[in-house]
Parts: sequence; structure tokens; C-alpha cells
Amino acid sequence: MAHPKKWRSCMSENMLTMLTVLAVVAGSILGFILRNVKEESWTKREIMYIQFPGDIFLRMLKALILPLIVASIVSAIGGLDLNLSGRIGMRSIYYYASTTISAVILGIILVLIIRPGEYSASGMVVKDNIKPTRDITTTDTILDLIRNVFPPNLVQACIAQYRTILIEPENKTGVTIQDWEISHKYGDGTNTLGLVIFGIVFGIALSKMGEQGKPLLSFFDTLSEASMLITRWVIWTSPIGVLFLVTSKLLEIEDIGAIAGQLSLYFVTVLLGLFIHGLGTLSLIFFICTKKLPFKMMGKMTQVLATAFGTSSSTATLPVTIQCLDNMGVDPRITRFVVPIGATINMDGTALYEAVAAIFIAQVRRVPLSLGNVIGVSITATAASIGAAGIPQAGLVTMVMVLDTVGLPAEDVTLIIAVDWLLDRFRTTINVVCDALGAYVVEHLSKKELEANTNLQEETIELARVRKTEA
Repeated sequence: MAHPKKWRSCMSENMLTMLTVLAVVAGSILGFILRNVKEESWTKREIMYIQFPGDIFLRMLKALILPLIVASIVSAIGGLDLNLSGRIGMRSIYYYASTTISAVILGIILVLIIRPGEYSASGMVVKDNIKPTRDITTTDTILDLIRNVFPPNLVQACIAQYRTILIEPENKTGVTIQDWEISHKYGDGTNTLGLVIFGIVFGIALSKMGEQGKPLLSFFDTLSEASMLITRWVIWTSPIGVLFLVTSKLLEIEDIGAIAGQLSLYFVTVLLGLFIHGLGTLSLIFFICTKKLPFKMMGKMTQVLATAFGTSSSTATLPVTIQCLDNMGVDPRITRFVVPIGATINMDGTALYEAVAAIFIAQVRRVPLSLGNVIGVSITATAASIGAAGIPQAGLVTMVMVLDTVGLPAEDVTLIIAVDWLLDRFRTTINVVCDALGAYVVEHLSKKELEANTNLQEETIELARVRKTEA
């Protein structure tokens, strides 16, 4: 009788995960079936109807991001002493910097060895009917990133990001993009980076205030827990949302055959790099830091991986990632501090993809690359990945500045757009895996300090209780 009980218990614990994975598979199958049901392509309105349940799921997840990020970071930092917060922050930065740099280097090595652009060059043309991303220079992109760290209006930061706009002059003769008129606008999208920095500073302030800041800290603790409770409810709708998101995306793509055609070797190069980084580089860094292999932990993250693949957004997957790490017993003070920062600035998959894509396009265009160009691509891809928003296909936006490094026009980004929709899902999954493993690594390296901090907090609470009783 013991075995059936264990089986039922296992099924009960992993039911949601299995349903989400099944939804990805079912969505893929359904998408291919529906593509072949109609002789003509599906209309945008028909695709919109199919995607509607998935849109509702995404909207619910995104609604949780703002309260979860701010409340989690303020709660985590405010509950730790400042020295410990600083050490945890530095360990997070060291981990994320090492993984991102290693991802870029791996991508460059693979694309230079495989040289997919030389086999894909024939017949590849820029698509005139696809409008490239906005004209922008590398310098402007980096300056925008820094500006968004310091939002002038926190309410505005919840709904908009600062973006530099270059206005093309009517008479372009002898005028470079550097001489275009400079303007700006606040584009749609949460300024997550600015809110994360505000949350860190606010948490530090509450920590320094001591007892005086406890009531406000208690509010953020409660808000964080309430957000996680709602997250648990929303997560149970993920199989339905993921099913319709994957199905609609397969119906939306015009040319699936491009993956098996001219872009196949490029697709394989990026995918190989992502898998080597996810299963090799990250595992090696994880083992060096913890003396353990991460595969058991990855096995418990199937729900997170399926959600990341289905939504194609590391930010939207953030509530699910935190929930999963909580279930695995990772210290909540670490998950609520490290994971939101990782979802904002750590984009290993995006960095690897942008380095590979830029050199691939240079190979297609027969543009020779010097060692300086390759180094420039690696640095720019790393910076671009930090500035990439955690939303679907955000990498295409920052791709322009990487192309600028090797002197390629923004229009060339359309050469790879046919397969970007699928690669975006794989690189988002790698981004999320890196964030989750990072939380475990930082917790492992900070375990003794966390225990000491917990004991100190318990002693302080007990001392306050005794004093209150004596009074």
C-alpha cells in the first residue's frame, strides 16, 4: 500500500508542472495541426481570438511584477543588516557578471568556429516590409540605461521608460547619425531597473532606521506575502495560458521553413551555445561555488522552465521563479533580493544570442572582422543584454547597437527575424535558469552570515519582549 500512496503524493506535488509541460507540447502539436487545416494562412483576427486566453494569463502575471519586485526587495534588504546586504549584493553581481561574460565568449567561439554565415549567405536579403528598430547609437543606448537607473518620477517609472529619439534631417547629404537632432520620449514598459534601484535604496534606509522603520518594513513584508499568495492562484492558470500562447505563435509565423533552410546553421549555433552554457558553463560555476551539481535542482524547476518558454519573458516568469525557489527551501530573503535583480540585469541567453547574431550577419555580408571588432562585439553584447527588457523579443531592440559595433546597418536585423521568435523562447529559459541557480549559489555562500543575522534578529525581538514585559 505504501507505493500507491507515494505515487499519488508525487503526482499531487508535480501535477501543475506536468500540466504546464504538457501544455507546451500540446500547444506545439495543435499549432502545426491548425496550420495545415486551412489552405490559406490564418488572419490576424483569428490568431487574436486563439491567443486571447494566453494574453489574459500574461496580463495577470505582469500585474504582479510591480508589487512583487518593490515589496520583495525592500522586505529582503530591510530585514538584513547593511553589511550582509552589501555582501549579498556583491556576490550577486560577481555571479551575474561571470555568467554573462562566459556566455558571450562561448557564443563568439562557436560562431567563429562553425561560421554559419558563410553557408547561409546565398539568397539572403533584407526584408523591405519589416520596419527595423528605431535608429539609435550605442552611446545613446548606454546613456538611456543609466538614465533609467535614476527615474525622475517613480509613478511614471511604473509604466514608462526613458528613450532617446534621433530625428532624421530632411537633407541627409553629408550628415551622419551622430549629427541627427536629439529628442526623447517615454515609451511603454515598466522601468524595472529604476524600481529595483529604488527598492534597494529604500530597503537600506529602513534597515538604518532600526525600530523606527519596523512598521513600514512590516507593511512591505505583508505586501510581499500577499503578492506571492496571489501568484500561487495565478500559476494554476499557467497550463491554459501557455497552451494558447504557443499555439497562436506557431500560427502567426509566416515561414517556419526558414529554420530548416538558410538559417538552419545559425539556429543550431545559437541553440548549441545556449545548451552548452545552460548545462555546462552554469553547472561548472554552480559546482565551483557549492560543490554540488545543479541537475537535481533543475529537475525541480520544470514549472519555471515551461512558463519561461511559453511566455518568452523572464520578467513575467519572475513570480513563478520566486514561488518555485520558496518551495525548494531557498531562503526567502535571498530569493526576493537576488532573483528580481537577475530578472532585470542578467540576460545570459540574450548576450550569447546577440554576439552570435552580429558576427553571423557580418559573415553573411562578407564583412571582415578584426580582433578589435570581436572584442567590441563582446563588450557591446554584454552591455546590451543588461539594457534588454525582460519582455518577448527585447533582444531585437538592443541588437541594433551590437550591429553598429561592426559597422552594419540596423536593417540587417531582419535577416534573422524569421527564427527569432523560437530562439527567444530558448534564451529566455536560459536567463531564468541562471537567475534561479544564482539565488541558490548566493544563499550557499551567505549561509553562515544569514544564520548569524537570524539569531541576532531573534535575540533583538526577545530583548524587546522582555523589556516590554518589565515595563
